[in-house]
Amino acid sequence: MATDCEAWLNANPVGKFKFIFIAIFSDFYITVNVFRSINGNWISAPTGSIHEARLKAKVKRRLRKNSSKDSGRGDSLSDNGDVVRSVVPPTSPKGKLLNRRSKMGKGRGLPKKGGAGGKGVWGSPGEVYGEDEVDVKDPNYDAEQENCVYETVVLPLDDETFEKTVTPIVQEYFEHGDANEVAELLAELNLGCMRGDVPMLAVSLALEAKASHRELTSRLLSELCGCVLTAGDVEASFHKLLKELPDLVLDTPGAPQMLGQFIARAVADNILPKSFIDGYKGRVDCEYARAALDRAAVLLRMSRWTGLRIDSLWGSGGGQRPVNQLIKEVNLLLKEFLLSGDTVEAERCLRELEVPHFHHEFVYEAVIMVLESKGDRTLQMILQLLKSLCASTVITVDQLRRGFERVYLDMADLSIDVPCAYSLLEQFVEQSFNAGVIDKKLRDLCPFKENAFFLSYLL
Repeated sequence: MATDCEAWLNANPVGKFKFIFIAIFSDFYITVNVFRSINGNWISAPTGSIHEARLKAKVKRRLRKNSSKDSGRGDSLSDNGDVVRSVVPPTSPKGKLLNRRSKMGKGRGLPKKGGAGGKGVWGSPGEVYGEDEVDVKDPNYDAEQENCVYETVVLPLDDETFEKTVTPIVQEYFEHGDANEVAELLAELNLGCMRGDVPMLAVSLALEAKASHRELTSRLLSELCGCVLTAGDVEASFHKLLKELPDLVLDTPGAPQMLGQFIARAVADNILPKSFIDGYKGRVDCEYARAALDRAAVLLRMSRWTGLRIDSLWGSGGGQRPVNQLIKEVNLLLKEFLLSGDTVEAERCLRELEVPHFHHEFVYEAVIMVLESKGDRTLQMILQLLKSLCASTVITVDQLRRGFERVYLDMADLSIDVPCAYSLLEQFVEQSFNAGVIDKKLRDLCPFKENAFFLSYLL
């Protein structure tokens, strides 16, 4: 029969129908297995064998149909026609994504290169790379490069860059007063030929600042000389300052006297030679330079004859003074005011102390002076002074309140030395309230001799 089918196909070569016939014939050929050839003759098989062959063909068709859906299950047929499912790892795309084992079937499933590989990875954690060894066989190898020393080159500052860079450093120094920090910042810069202009810039900024800032500038020059600056740099800066005095006077009228004090302080600190002033004798044409040199010469002569301390010529800032010294200066200021009666001068002296946080001490000492004087003249003058200082906001409301409250708390001790202290305080507080110096709440807190025991609970 197979020979007849093949002969028919050869005799009828039809295109696509040939493939259809082959597919049908493959299934038919499975059924033909029921026939057996004995001695070249075809005989029919029993009915049970035909039924068994059909079942096997049906199972095989179903296996071929499902093979694309689950190709990893290696299903097979047993001898009795049952489907046997072998345990094989799934090979579906989803299974491949979840499977993190090596695709080559090797290794223990650990990450490649110990986690040091992959995009954007610099190496395994804790790995330290050594210096690359030079390959002598490299075409770009140059024997002269092995002895080269590479350093970071900082360009020297020019005039414009120097002023923009050093000015903020000096201005910040006026706030914190740490000369070591300024020295470290200047050491990081390549000053070059501009090193001699550092004292000149610092003094120029100090001339327009406060007295405490000028004191800090004198200390800064003394600290920088020897580590950042040389004695020649300081001397060259003061020569330039004397030449530019006519321009400095336009902004600071007292520049000649201040520069003379800077020169005297520099000579006392041994950063200027003593022959600096003598070198200008007889050859100074500028009147401002002559005034500065005369001021320096007088201060140095006074220090030798009268023992004047030039190291404290400018004084010290309020935040740097001891409290006892501030109290003495406040008392001296009040006594001078009671003698002169000049409110403007007293206000100027209080501003120059540069202690706005300590003005409550000024109020306290002024009220105590009224209680100890026992006279109406002192009371009226202190009242006039406090009214003027409060109107010009030199003394704030908070500092005024703190000063009066301190007096209220110390009345028990003050009444021992001044028996009529309570009546004098009540009179002064009432007049201060009428003059608008204090408010009603502060007036009501004023203690009387009867209720002084309960004052501590009110304040």
